[in-house]
Amino acid sequence: MTSTVRRFLFEGLDIRGAIVHLGDAWQQMQAGHDYQPTVAQLLGETAAVTALIAAQLKQPGRLTLQLRGNGPIQLLVMDCNEQLQMRGMARSNPVVLPAPMPELLGAHQGGQLLMSLDLPTARQPYQSYVPLVGDSIAAIFEHYLEQSEQQPSKLIASASPRAAACLFLQKMPDADRHDADGWSRITQLAATLKPAELLELDAETLLRRLFHEDIEAGGIRIYDAQPVVYHCPEDWDKVRDMIRGIGKADAETILAEHGEILIRDDICNREYRFDAAAVAALFAESAPENLH
Repeated sequence: MTSTVRRFLFEGLDIRGAIVHLGDAWQQMQAGHDYQPTVAQLLGETAAVTALIAAQLKQPGRLTLQLRGNGPIQLLVMDCNEQLQMRGMARSNPVVLPAPMPELLGAHQGGQLLMSLDLPTARQPYQSYVPLVGDSIAAIFEHYLEQSEQQPSKLIASASPRAAACLFLQKMPDADRHDADGWSRITQLAATLKPAELLELDAETLLRRLFHEDIEAGGIRIYDAQPVVYHCPEDWDKVRDMIRGIGKADAETILAEHGEILIRDDICNREYRFDAAAVAALFAESAPENLH
C-alpha cells in the first residue's frame, strides 16, 4: 500500500482539494511503538493532515506540528519536509480508554496546536500557536487552515492500523462568482463519505464515488501523485555532538553512575549506547592536537 498526496481542482467552481492516503509510511511509523488503538487513531489522522500541509511547501523546509495538552494523550508530533519525508510519534498514559477527542488531548485545559516551519533561508523557524478548537483532529486542523489561509475549508480524516487518510476541500476567492451554490453542493457530497471509503479507495475511485457528475462533465482536474515516505534515519553524528556538548566531566559522571551513556530517540524508536571506551574515543577525537 503506497503513500501519496493527490491534489485536484474543480476547474469550473474555483474549489481545490487533495486526498492523502498513507499506507506503508503509516505502518512503518507505528512499528515497535505498541500504540493503543485510541492513540494510533489520532496519530494517524494527524499524520495524514501533516502530509497534506507539507505538500503545499514551495521551497525546501521542514514542517513540525505538535498537539500538546494535559489529557491522557500528552503529545502528538509530526515532522515532514518538502520532499514528503515524514516521521512522528505520540506520548500518552499507559492506558488510554476511548473518550471524546477534547478529553483525550486535554483541549480545555490549555491544549495547543503548535506549527513550526523551519526554512534554510530564515534565521529562526516561523512558529504559531493556536488553541485546540474542535471535536476531532479534522476539526482542529480545519479551524487552523481557515484561520491561516482565510478561506472556508472542509477536512475529513480517518485512520486504521493499515492506513491513514484525509480529504481536503477549500473554497477559493472566485468560487461564488462561478457558482453561488457550488461550495455548498460539493461539501454536502463530501459529507456522505464513509471512513472505510476514505481509507480503502484510491483517489480516482473516491472522487468518482463522491463527485460523479463533475467527473463525467470533465470538471475535475486530478494532478499527479506526490509520494510520501517514512524517513527516520540513524544520526550518530548528532548524538556524538550532544555528548560532546555536555562536556567530558559530565559524560564521565554519567558513565560512573550507569556504566554507559544511553540516548533514546523516541520519535524514531531507537537507542544509542556509548560505553566508556566509546566516550573516551569521542573526546580524544575532539581534543586539540598537542603543540610541539
